[in-house]
Amino acid sequence: MKKTDWTKLSVIFPMTFICCFLWGSAFPSVKIGYKLFSIASDDQASQLLFAGARFTLSGILVLLFGSIGSRRLILPRKSAWKYVFPLALVQTAGQYFFFYIGLAHTSGVKSSIIVAASTFFAIFFAVFLFHQEVLTAGKLIGCLIGFSGVVLIQMSGGGPLELSFAPNGEGFILLSAIMYALSSGMIKNFSRTEDPVTLSGSQFFAGGLILIAAGLFLGGRLTPAGPASILLLLYMAMISAVAYSLWSVLLKYNPVSRITVYGFLNPVIGVILSAVLLGEQNQAFSIYGLISLLLVSLGIVIVNKSSGKRYAQAADNLK
Repeated sequence: MKKTDWTKLSVIFPMTFICCFLWGSAFPSVKIGYKLFSIASDDQASQLLFAGARFTLSGILVLLFGSIGSRRLILPRKSAWKYVFPLALVQTAGQYFFFYIGLAHTSGVKSSIIVAASTFFAIFFAVFLFHQEVLTAGKLIGCLIGFSGVVLIQMSGGGPLELSFAPNGEGFILLSAIMYALSSGMIKNFSRTEDPVTLSGSQFFAGGLILIAAGLFLGGRLTPAGPASILLLLYMAMISAVAYSLWSVLLKYNPVSRITVYGFLNPVIGVILSAVLLGEQNQAFSIYGLISLLLVSLGIVIVNKSSGKRYAQAADNLK
């Protein structure tokens, strides 16, 4: 695929949808994994070890698939490690330290909703921290409309919003969302000089080893319950290998807001899959759920329209 193809909406939408579906499935997958590996909600050491095993394997898969696709062995250059380590600390070790512990103390549905805040943070980081974009009224309005749809899902059972906020549950999920948003801007900067697939695989591998080391140091252990647990771990490794590699390439060739706004689909998919796979009673299939989907879609359209002129300019710069 030519680099300019990655700036086409006909490529961006299906690729981001694949990413969002995979990430949405991660919420129930992690909680199912805790059951299959006999990991208790207060066993933080084993939770980190579980996360580390997933991402170390994912890093290997990314580099393997990238090598097959390139018909050569792809490994980071020595000079690239100054980018790999910071990204590994933020995107993998940092983000998933908070995500895996937080998810053990709250529901898949609620986690899916909170993670949507990462889209807000990513756009604001791109504007105010990395100076990669300009905040326009359209982007702000689109984000607000899209996020209102995400929040509305919480009310789809017809009851009031649940206001409980545990620091080690919802609080950790929010910190995970901030880490993810920060990593989006870092990927955008680092991929200017580094291959995004190589960068992604390398940082997964390094970040996974950090999580494994932390889990083992704290006394964590994994007890797989037969083939199902191994297959789930492989699937979870594939989630990261496929989704983050695609996402990194998309971020390389497009404005951050143009890609990260599709992150509003994550909670919608996460809520639905959590309802189906975990049996969590939620608001996904009521009138509120349908309205929230419309709001999310409208938010995406508005942000994309707002980014149109700047996006066209960015595409011209790639030629």
